[in-house]
Amino acid sequence: MQADSSTIWFPACVWLAKNLSFLKFPIFLTKYVKQFFFSSLDPEQKEMLIEVIEKLLKDRSTLVAGSVVMAFEEVCPDRIDLIHKNYRKLCNLLVDVEEWGQIVIIHMLTRYARTQFVSPWKTVKEYNENNFYESDEEQKEKDQKVKKNYAMDPDHRLLLRNTKPLLQSRNAAVVMAVAQLYWHLAPKSEAGIISKSLVRLLRSNREVQYIVLQNIATMSIQRKGMFEPYLKSFYVRSTDPTMIKTLKLEIMTNLANEANISTLLREFQTYVKSQDKQFAAATIQAIGRCATNITEVTDTCLNGLVCLLSNRDEIVVAESVVVIKKLLQTQPAHHGEIIKHMAKLLDNITVPVARASILWLIGEYCERVPKIAPDVLRKTAKSFINEDDLVKLQILNLGAKLYLTNSKQTKLLTQYVLNLGKYDQSYDIRDRTRFIRQLIVPNEKSGALSKYAKKIFLAQKPAPLLESPFKDRDHFQLGTLSHTLNSRATGYLELSDWPEVAPDPAVRNVEVAESVSSNSNHFMILLLLSVFLWRFSVCFLYLIILISSDSGDIKKKAKGISKSRSTFSSSDTESSSSDESSSNSKSESDSNSDSDTGKSRNATSSKVRCVKYLYMHTYICVTTQVFVPTKTHEMLHRMTGKGLSAHYQFSRQPCIFGDRMVSVQVTLTNTTDQKIDNIHIGEKKLPPGMRMHEFNPIECLDPERSVTVSMGIDFCDSTQTASFQLCTKDDHFSVSIQPPVGELLLPVTMSEKDFKKEQGMLTGMNETSATINVAPQNSTGRVIIERLMKAANLGVVPSGQDKIHRFAAKTVHSGSLMLVTVELKESSTAQLIINTEKTVIGSVLLRELKPVLSQG
Repeated sequence: MQADSSTIWFPACVWLAKNLSFLKFPIFLTKYVKQFFFSSLDPEQKEMLIEVIEKLLKDRSTLVAGSVVMAFEEVCPDRIDLIHKNYRKLCNLLVDVEEWGQIVIIHMLTRYARTQFVSPWKTVKEYNENNFYESDEEQKEKDQKVKKNYAMDPDHRLLLRNTKPLLQSRNAAVVMAVAQLYWHLAPKSEAGIISKSLVRLLRSNREVQYIVLQNIATMSIQRKGMFEPYLKSFYVRSTDPTMIKTLKLEIMTNLANEANISTLLREFQTYVKSQDKQFAAATIQAIGRCATNITEVTDTCLNGLVCLLSNRDEIVVAESVVVIKKLLQTQPAHHGEIIKHMAKLLDNITVPVARASILWLIGEYCERVPKIAPDVLRKTAKSFINEDDLVKLQILNLGAKLYLTNSKQTKLLTQYVLNLGKYDQSYDIRDRTRFIRQLIVPNEKSGALSKYAKKIFLAQKPAPLLESPFKDRDHFQLGTLSHTLNSRATGYLELSDWPEVAPDPAVRNVEVAESVSSNSNHFMILLLLSVFLWRFSVCFLYLIILISSDSGDIKKKAKGISKSRSTFSSSDTESSSSDESSSNSKSESDSNSDSDTGKSRNATSSKVRCVKYLYMHTYICVTTQVFVPTKTHEMLHRMTGKGLSAHYQFSRQPCIFGDRMVSVQVTLTNTTDQKIDNIHIGEKKLPPGMRMHEFNPIECLDPERSVTVSMGIDFCDSTQTASFQLCTKDDHFSVSIQPPVGELLLPVTMSEKDFKKEQGMLTGMNETSATINVAPQNSTGRVIIERLMKAANLGVVPSGQDKIHRFAAKTVHSGSLMLVTVELKESSTAQLIINTEKTVIGSVLLRELKPVLSQG
């Protein structure tokens, strides 16, 4: 149909939708709407359609929400004012909307939030921009002032809280939509929760993996810490296609640091031998980037790449040459032998890019290889006419540089090469030849530039930057086609910058709830949206329901279903929000939790506290410790401390300073004959994320006396060392506390059935096991329980089998379950199995528990 005919049919459709009986609707649909469905939207009808969208946005039905937001995005995405009154309703309905509607709503709310709320990253940015010369006290005061000024808008928190449960969705697109929302809107300290959900999507088909890995590659450049715990999830499999392999390689390179580079380099050595030559070449480039970014392994990577020069595969050798050339530019003075070695390989290498790179290196550093460079020019002059254009250009450059530095040996050779280039078929070669001749060979026609020939050709070149190809994609919204293509696609809507001052939040207040539209009005509105916005299938299904069933029964059924679904979602929201709430503000859903649950919690003793986990129907109880270790660790020797000695031990008591902290008891002893004044903790050098609650200063410690004080340290579920200074009135001493992995746990109890259920959900990469030889004296159940609980803070799980012993705990910081199973086998062997989401901690715990049972 033509545009003018749509003008006639539009009001007709509205009238027919209002007045046509339901029985005649299928006839009308087949005869007229199919034609009108494919016609374009007339601009004159846009205002009328916006009124329709505004009316339908007020509907509380989950069947309508997704379609009308899609209509909003297509027709009037800039009309933010239509969303104000419906913002909170959309947030609350989100969990019950159909999956594809959830995606559209989440993307729309992401754009909306960037215009209505201030940046949650503001405190971090302002802290980083402090003047370099300000004192530490001024910086702290300024930082505290900024933090006091910023408070997250309740509507901002509502959006984050209501989208968090959707990270568990079965639909990969929904998970990706929530991930990009958290990336663009959440505080950086909370954005880490999306990493586990994105890694879970890597088990999907290769198309989903490709999109997810592209987004992870962009995230990993700015925030490495989010995906470092899941590094092994990005290891390449032999069955992966090349596009997946390349993306995983890119992510591993982004995550490389001093701690994991040795592991990654061993992995890369395997990839270089791959039959996929494109992937092998990409691996060599990744090694070069690691060598550039991590100076400690630069020489190691360079030596490894030199070894690859003897590889039989020409593509591997060529790529190695190109990468070595870039690395040598960073410190050429120390690698003259490598340049000589590469010059010898020139006869065997045929790939143009590699030959050109070797010639460039020899020409750039010809003064460091004065005997080899002229001979290389002689050889390449013989094969000049058969070389690729890229190689010819470098031969000309080599001749020019040698003419300027070693004219006595190379003058005739250079003139010979310039004569060959003068009559070459490529105009690029001819132009370069004329340009070089005028610069380096002085004559009457030479201009003023010939005086500066040496400065032009022999100027020091800056070392190239080996950067990630995903570095410049962060200006596109994650999860969009534009981000995937790294180019602005048609219809892409940019995210606006955070406003400096938040607009008035009162615009989102709804004073009087407006009545829900009747079915006849829904019929008319949904018909129009179906016709204009290509959402025909969803809307038509809703219309058929209205036609074929009694509207009253449908309302009752829909109301019952919605009520049951909202009850379930609200309980999930309560559980998830309890995990999300911070120490200074609790989630609103905590106050709405079940009253019976609250009573049971109040009745529980102070030594036992129950934690309700999301997606579980049972309670996992944190119990008191069964074994308190008496072993102490030396923190400060009396000789080093000038008479002050310090020892620490882990009490396995709940920390009074914070739920996520480990309780540490420090015993300070004065071994001198004089009192020591003002013992306190000074400067702290803690890894990122680690927190410490220091003990109160000790005013005076008398001679030959000891005092025991308590500290709290949040180790962030890692065995990293907490370093700080222990100070007295006159001195300060550097000390540190490093926890055994068993002290990072809290014992929990559960039934055997719940243990098996949780263990079944923590299989695959979440499971580590080992077979050990059990010492004869350790083969009884009592001894096994005693020795394991002495080594780690575990709780005993009742077991119905004599040869299987089960233990359970949760990590202090994140609350992740740690399930330990010891199954006795024949011939004095046992299988030790650990199931946990924290695979790194699980591996370390397995390594520490093995000698506990194998040694007497």
